[in-house]
Amino acid sequence: MTRRQAIKTIAATGALTALSRIAPQARAATTLPARNSFHHSVCPGPYLKKNADDKRPGRLPLPEFAQAAKKLGIESIELTGPEQWPVIQKAGLTCAVSTFPRKVTSLMRGLNRREHHIEIVPAYLQRIRECADAGIPNLICFSGRRDGQSDEEGLEICAEGLKKILPAAEKARVTLIMELLNSRTKGHVDYQCDHTAWGVELVKRVGSERFKLLYDIYHMQMMEGNIIQTIRENHQYIAHYHTAGNPGRNEFEPGDMQELNYPAIMRAIHDTGFRGYVGQEFSPKRDPLTSLAAAVKICTV
Repeated sequence: MTRRQAIKTIAATGALTALSRIAPQARAATTLPARNSFHHSVCPGPYLKKNADDKRPGRLPLPEFAQAAKKLGIESIELTGPEQWPVIQKAGLTCAVSTFPRKVTSLMRGLNRREHHIEIVPAYLQRIRECADAGIPNLICFSGRRDGQSDEEGLEICAEGLKKILPAAEKARVTLIMELLNSRTKGHVDYQCDHTAWGVELVKRVGSERFKLLYDIYHMQMMEGNIIQTIRENHQYIAHYHTAGNPGRNEFEPGDMQELNYPAIMRAIHDTGFRGYVGQEFSPKRDPLTSLAAAVKICTV
């Protein structure tokens, strides 16, 4: 054995000894991203205490949840706004996706109506500045509901609105991402950006590297299925992913009665070269942090 080999062996043995001293439960609870892989994020809604009277088990105030998420190997708490970012960043995390300006837009009131642009455009210009100042890379947006509008007209008007916003996004290096959602369930009925092909066509028409899609696996399983092939064929138009089991939008652990093969889906995403964030957006039926830890482990490639 050479001197260099001996030094490497001693170092490796020391690292293994140190690892063995960590409590087994701590090792099980911590799931760090693999090297050269994508990153873990979480949508916080199901995990946060709404107020002092919220007695739901396992729910935490944002500062405590941020610390718990970090221990699970999560690097981002997304769909949060400027008032929450300092708390998240203090915990050593980031926000992968800013929430939308809630006073002027929503899933159902989006960019597919010209009369909405007068409010949505300046609000997004302001939020882009806030994202840039805080180092937030992505900002979510929505198409809105069809309400009798043709898909072609929706594409045209969404592209018009986005082109008013994107010069500022390009300058600030903030990416707008439109979420692909189902158009069938309560709260989503008639949503226009409900198929990958429509979203991809919008990305092509806008023609900016600062506009892409948020591919929600649960929603697209509901609308079109064929998840892995769709991701392989369209990954260049996708900047972010969301998870949940279907049906139910709940956990997707082995034994759960749902139809998505998340280990295979995550390998397919990884194989496209994606190295951004995958956000957990399921609604836990069991202990929230235990389910979140399991989901992060399943989604680690």
